[in-house]
Amino acid sequence: MSRTADDAVVRAASEVIGGPRGRYAAGRELPWVLTAAVLSALTAVTAGLAVLLRAPCLRTGFTGDTQFWSACYADLPAAYRDANLKAGVAAYLQGGDGAPVTGQPPLTGLVLTAVASITPDGGPLTSRASWYFALWSVLLTLLLLVIVWLVASSAARPFSAAHVALSPVVVLAGFISADLLGVALASAGMWAWSRRHRTLAGVLLGLAIGARSYPVLVLVAIVLLALRAGRVRETGRTVGYALLTAGALLSALWMLNHGAALSPYEGWVSASAGYGSPWLLPQLAGHPLPSGAVTALAVVGWLVALLVGAVLALSSARRPTLAEVSLVMVGIVLVTGKSFTVQSSVWLLPLIAWCAIQWRDHLIWAGAEALNFVAVWLTIAATTVPDRGLPAPWYAFFSMLRVVAVLWLVAVVWLRARERRGGGGADGHGAGEVDDLAGPLAGAEDGLIVRFS
Repeated sequence: MSRTADDAVVRAASEVIGGPRGRYAAGRELPWVLTAAVLSALTAVTAGLAVLLRAPCLRTGFTGDTQFWSACYADLPAAYRDANLKAGVAAYLQGGDGAPVTGQPPLTGLVLTAVASITPDGGPLTSRASWYFALWSVLLTLLLLVIVWLVASSAARPFSAAHVALSPVVVLAGFISADLLGVALASAGMWAWSRRHRTLAGVLLGLAIGARSYPVLVLVAIVLLALRAGRVRETGRTVGYALLTAGALLSALWMLNHGAALSPYEGWVSASAGYGSPWLLPQLAGHPLPSGAVTALAVVGWLVALLVGAVLALSSARRPTLAEVSLVMVGIVLVTGKSFTVQSSVWLLPLIAWCAIQWRDHLIWAGAEALNFVAVWLTIAATTVPDRGLPAPWYAFFSMLRVVAVLWLVAVVWLRARERRGGGGADGHGAGEVDDLAGPLAGAEDGLIVRFS
């Protein structure tokens, strides 16, 4: 968490919880063990609320319209029911007619199937789907704790990890799908890079790419900042191991199960505009865009993200941080994609924490996420009961409000990075650019100094 004196929301909250920081406490930080315990407790409360939100669906086995009217829907039990996950890991790897079809990237599909393999047998399908969600809830809680620890351990002010531990977005979207697996691996890769473990960083980022697509942008951000520092050769090991790991994972699955390896990417190419995307607006107005046009727009979004990231990394007065460049690019890709699913917002959480964004901005974004969260389920429910659901124009308004909120975060980070001045380098240790590659995870003026090399 940012310093109390610098964040109006934290300052107001401190009047209720714990009181403001005293003058004799200046320069003193809580012991790491106590800090970890507090952050873990906060994370457990958030995870508990996320599970509690799904209580109505747990009672019904995640079936029927209740999951939309109660806003408790989750992709995980739906995948268990619809993708034949119980066939097991061997069937997933070997392919064939009875193999699970997850439609997910290789590593995510493998983990989805592995968890299904330990789901208790017997009983109705709805009961087994609830068990599957319960097992995933344990795993997602552990992944969330890992992300919080990675953020806290790589910051001089560990309570910046509260942006993950206490975020309303975790309660709403963190337990819908397996996205936190990719987020945890990407965060671990960034953590390893900050500790100069170049090989480990490459392997972890490669695994992250095998779980979700957006960690490619983190790898690009590393290369861009290396170009700025004139140290491209030193990133070769990280980039090489990342590409080797992701390629080996995809190739191994392709040889065993061609369909499982390529189906998520082939499905993306052929998909039309989905919920959350601005390219869905013409469809809501009765004039849907062809899938080819939507694909082209999504590709342009990636190109724009890379261009904006390059401008930020290479032309700012002071070298921006890896988290800043990554957040700007990820945010642009999210709002220009074929779909902007509710759960994909969790991609931003560790980046927000590392960028030490003010809690006011975090809560503005989370508020827009909450409104969109409710609007999505009411819109889907309207397909079965039109007179009770949300009309399409209102859904369009709330979904675009969310897009604006993400762009607001991008603008806040962009402006802060571009306006950062002074005689120090990116890590505040000397005049001009420092010799260490890529600077810290978060700005020195926020007290979050982690050197990248």
